[in-house]
Order: sequence, then structure tokens, then C-alpha cells
Amino acid sequence: MTKATVFGTGSWGTAFGVVLADAGTEVRMWGFEPEVCTLINRTHENAVYHPGLRLPESIVASNDPEEALQGAEIVVFAVPAQTLRGNLEQWRDLLPSDAPLVSLMKGIEIGTSKRMTEVIAEMLGAGPERLVAVSGPNLAREIIQRQPAATVVACADEAVATRVQAAAHSPTFRPYTSTDVVGAELGGAVKNVIALATGMAHGMGFGENSTAAVMTRGLAETVRLGLAQGAQLTTFLGLAGLGDLVATCTSPLSRNRTFGERMGKGETVEQIAGTTRQVAEGVKSCQSILDLARSSGVDMPIVESVVRVVNGEMQPRDMIETLLSRDPKPEFPSALVGSA
Repeated sequence: MTKATVFGTGSWGTAFGVVLADAGTEVRMWGFEPEVCTLINRTHENAVYHPGLRLPESIVASNDPEEALQGAEIVVFAVPAQTLRGNLEQWRDLLPSDAPLVSLMKGIEIGTSKRMTEVIAEMLGAGPERLVAVSGPNLAREIIQRQPAATVVACADEAVATRVQAAAHSPTFRPYTSTDVVGAELGGAVKNVIALATGMAHGMGFGENSTAAVMTRGLAETVRLGLAQGAQLTTFLGLAGLGDLVATCTSPLSRNRTFGERMGKGETVEQIAGTTRQVAEGVKSCQSILDLARSSGVDMPIVESVVRVVNGEMQPRDMIETLLSRDPKPEFPSALVGSA
């Protein structure tokens, strides 16, 4: 039986622990909050993030990283993107030297504009053959409810991707493999920002036409950035691109969509953040994504507008008007990395 350690007992980390356990993998979890670990061990429920949903009794949680790592053959990171570097600083001497390192995080680091696998590689000295990104339309609560879902397991080494795929292939969760780590990570990060924009449109009372337009043009921005960074076009047409975008932009279970909706109704970032324990990665990562786009010479007007709203420089309604007032042009320019 494969043994896996999941760092993070938040919403998605818990759900992925369930997936691994359902697939027959032995799962240990590390949690920052001791009370959450206690609840998982005693009641087999994460009442903080998933109240009312029972977890497999085989999952064991600990606040001690060394204890959580006992026998780990696969290590999964599901902490907030902006804490990853600091976490790895504390954990790196404990981590096994040959285990695949799996990122569930869908963010870009503030200040460096690095993807999560790049941060892991830098902090741990791991080569691309050990770096894995999991990304797709994976709303955590639905997955714990055992609703059918699929995802992408991306690694430069196909054999390692297949190994992680097998550890996470349960009766209700179907992983597909890919070698496009860049595309999987950028698709997962940028869609959170686009979900903020679609949420704002919905919060202002706009209908499905507006939502579809923002999603589609947001996908175009994601493709341009991805191709400039060396990703494969087909990745953005699949689960880690379009699939994740649709789920995150349309579901009320999406943290980023819900956060954007509340902004569209007039609440500030500070007001919303003060009422939830869960992180909306799009709020944290939007500036880093814009910085990466600018350094790559890629125009991302939706992302840029979201950044201005998050920073308090623009109101959501002004964002929509600004996007609509841009000069008209062909939908598909001759160069995919051209302007929107």
C-alpha cells in the first residue's frame, strides 16, 4: 500500500486526503490547527471546513510534521500559496529525498511571480522529475460527497505522473496525466482571478451573457500567458484549463467566485476577508500574475482590472465599463500572444 502525507487540513487538502484514502492509499495529514487534527482523529470529520461530511476512518492527522511524514512515499502540499516558502523552510530537513512532491496549490508567489512547483524546486533542490501539479475542476465539498470528478496530474516525468495518478484514482475520482506542469499551474492560478471578475459581474446583477463573455476572454488571457511561458495550448482546452475555469466561475461553492460576488455587491476586500477562514487565492495572487504577464509582454486586461479593484483603485462597475470601452478588434488575432 502506498503511503502519502498531505500537508494541509484545509478545504482542498482534506478533500484530496479523502481521494487518496478512497484509492487505497494510506494517508497521514499535517494540520496547522491542532483542534482540526483532533477532530479528524476523534470524530472522522473536519467540522471547521467540511461540517457534516464524514471522512474515512483510515485518515490520521497530526500537528507534528515529523510524525505526519512517517513512511511517506508521496508528499502533497495543500497550504496557502503565500505560506509555502516559509513552511518549506521548516519542513525541508524532514522531507524524504526521493518522494514525488505534489502541489495542490493554485496561486503565484507574491514578489517573485513563481509558480508553486518553482518555489518547491528552489527551496528543496528537487528536479523536475519529482515535481507534480494537480489541477482541475475540483470543488472540495463535492469531492468529499463522492460526486464524480476528474483532474490532471502533471509532471515532466510521465512515470511519476502515473504513480501519483494510481495513488489518487478512486471509484469517483478520475485523474488524467500530463507532462505540461506550466500549463496546469497557470490554468489553476489565473482562473481564480477570472472567477473574481465573473463573481463581481454576478454581484452587480448582470446575467449569463456577461459571465460567459468574461470567462471566455479570461481564457484567452490565460492562453496568451501560458504560451508565453512555454505551456501547451491543449492544456487550456482540457480539465486544467477550461474545466477548472467553468467550475470556479460558476459554482457557489467556489471561494473566488463568492468573494467576487460580494465585492460586486459593494463589500471591500477587508470586510469579506474578515468573515471567512478560507483563502481566495485570486485575491492573493492577482498582482503576481499581472507582474508575470507584464514581464512576459502579455496583455491581460481582465486581470489588470481585477488588481485595481482589489487594491481599491477602481469600483467593480468601473471595471466592466473599462473592459467594454477598449478598442474593438478581431476575436482571434493572427498571433495568439497578441493583445486582447
